[in-house]
Amino acid sequence: QARLEAHGIGLVRKVPVPTDAAGHQWIAVAPLAVPDDAACLAAAEEILAGRFNIFALHGAALGFPPQWLRDPRTGTLAPLTFGKALNYRDQRIVGDIKYLWEPSRHLELVTLAQAWHLSGEARFAAAVRTLLESWFADNPYPLGPHWTSSLEHAVRLVNWSVAWQILEAPPRAGTAEAGPVFAGAQGQAFRRRWLEEVYRHCHFIAGHFSQHSSANNHLLGEYMGLHIAAVTWPCWPASARWQALAHAGFEREALLQNGADGVNREQGIWYHHEVADMMLLCGLAARAAGSDFGAPYWQRLEAMLGFVHAMMSSSGQVPMIGDSDDAVMVRFSVAPAFDPYRSLLASGAAIFGRADFAAKAGPFDGKSRWLLGAAGEAAFDRLRAAPSPPRDANPAAGRAFEQGGYWILGDALDTPREVRLVADAGPLGYLSIAAHGHADALAFTLGVAGRELLIDPGTYAYHTQQRWRDYFKGTSAHNTVRIDGEDQSVSGGNFMWLRHAQARCLHAAFGPVRDEWRATHDGYQRLADPVTHTREIAFDKARGEIRVTDEIACSGEHVVELFWHFSERCSVRLADGAVVASNDGVSVSLQMPGSGWQAGLVSGREEPPLGWISRSFDEKVPTFTAVWSGRVAGTHKLVTLLTLAGRPAQLADQAGQTDAVSSAAPVPEPSGQI
Repeated sequence: QARLEAHGIGLVRKVPVPTDAAGHQWIAVAPLAVPDDAACLAAAEEILAGRFNIFALHGAALGFPPQWLRDPRTGTLAPLTFGKALNYRDQRIVGDIKYLWEPSRHLELVTLAQAWHLSGEARFAAAVRTLLESWFADNPYPLGPHWTSSLEHAVRLVNWSVAWQILEAPPRAGTAEAGPVFAGAQGQAFRRRWLEEVYRHCHFIAGHFSQHSSANNHLLGEYMGLHIAAVTWPCWPASARWQALAHAGFEREALLQNGADGVNREQGIWYHHEVADMMLLCGLAARAAGSDFGAPYWQRLEAMLGFVHAMMSSSGQVPMIGDSDDAVMVRFSVAPAFDPYRSLLASGAAIFGRADFAAKAGPFDGKSRWLLGAAGEAAFDRLRAAPSPPRDANPAAGRAFEQGGYWILGDALDTPREVRLVADAGPLGYLSIAAHGHADALAFTLGVAGRELLIDPGTYAYHTQQRWRDYFKGTSAHNTVRIDGEDQSVSGGNFMWLRHAQARCLHAAFGPVRDEWRATHDGYQRLADPVTHTREIAFDKARGEIRVTDEIACSGEHVVELFWHFSERCSVRLADGAVVASNDGVSVSLQMPGSGWQAGLVSGREEPPLGWISRSFDEKVPTFTAVWSGRVAGTHKLVTLLTLAGRPAQLADQAGQTDAVSSAAPVPEPSGQI
């Protein structure tokens, strides 16, 4: 198909003349006050000054408008050749494609449109036109790196849709008429030019859907962009066909890619958030167009938000399980305190009438205001004013996600004194390549009183920096067992696993005084002497003790390593033969599994990588990792005793505040071997 298109076959020869059919407004462009107005206006000024935030680049001086074909990270200038024949995975050709693509998603376009709406200053609306005209000129259809990926087209279309709706409505400030960017002959010419690009984008997506092993969140995103574009601009005969195609495809994939228990099948918590956000945006667009999705769709979205609620600690932390690239579909809010998970709960509370969502969401955020308006905020406020909902009498309710493979053990959950342990016995990932899964079978995270102790270190890298990509998705970067220095699953590239470890839960029980969990995986059955790893976790709530028993079932001799990764906010030390990690008044002591085992405490090691955490894409900082290693001959059981301390009553008035964690002691210098 690409070869035919390179010769002009199947391309858009001429964009049909658009009709004046009115599109549907699916966001709440209304003159309501937004607490982060000042942040929005400041961010818009930064954009006009040519300073952009792109992953690890903060305030990067790219100019306004930026050079769309130059990777801001490496400076590589991508060629303006036929897009579908361009190998965007080759760093020598395009640089770091994530950095090259990100500005062209046009998240900044929405910020500029919002700034115009909030201030009424025409210069912000004019900047929208400047930015888009520059992009159109520098990226002629179908040439260059920005005409390669349907997902990038889709995200761009959604941001165009939001900006378009804001620009067509009267500004809140009341100092200008609606739609100044389209005013006059020049404005109308720009409007026609923008619509031509909308048509080409829709045509491109409809002809290049992700398929087969790549039909994951990319396919959902592509349907999202096409659906929202068709709802926003029903201007051509093809629009109705695109809307019907995308509506049916998105609804089908939303139910396929997310389990009935509410867990996204890609096994990445950030991607769970992304997909839930896609479903929220598409659902609102469909309702605005009078073609709502069915009840199972909304039930699945509610279940997905229920999973977010269950995974979130009392301080708002969510484990960084699986891949994350920090991507958002639309940057509705630039407020420093904005939290995408809490925002989903806030929107979900208003839509589904869930007081438990509202209680954990915190304030009604700026993004939720743009989506749901004053009515949504009023509904949310009523829920926040209502008495706290009682916890389900069934102690397992909301704690066992069997399809997704996550179990939450703990005590006093969602209270200031909670203990929260998230155990993983889920699939490696979705479809045959499991693109965004990590080799983390039987790993777990642990927090006390909203403070993180044992963590998942995150992702850090995608297309570039191969050894870091391999480390962060590998077994040694997770709180589990590694055998003979091998990952549990066999990697075939940055986004491909050739052999998948199959994990399954054997037993789970929750009670007022004790929680139990037992699971196993077969990832090391591929070894010459096959090994089965089975882990049992028993939490004695009265004693504050967690006993972890790792059974290594084998016939021959093997090297075994146990990894324990601590939050960078923890101070970590050796005391009386145990590793003690403390974070802002709470602590965990890990007693080693027995004599004869070598113990190491590593922080910030480069080769081989160990002792790192990545809270944001392409950013990492040192943290402490404890490693216990030894040899076993034949079946062997290793017992690690975790003893908790802390949870005093005075922590009660701090829990639930997102800034409570920030007061932790600084990370000490690496101490090397114990």
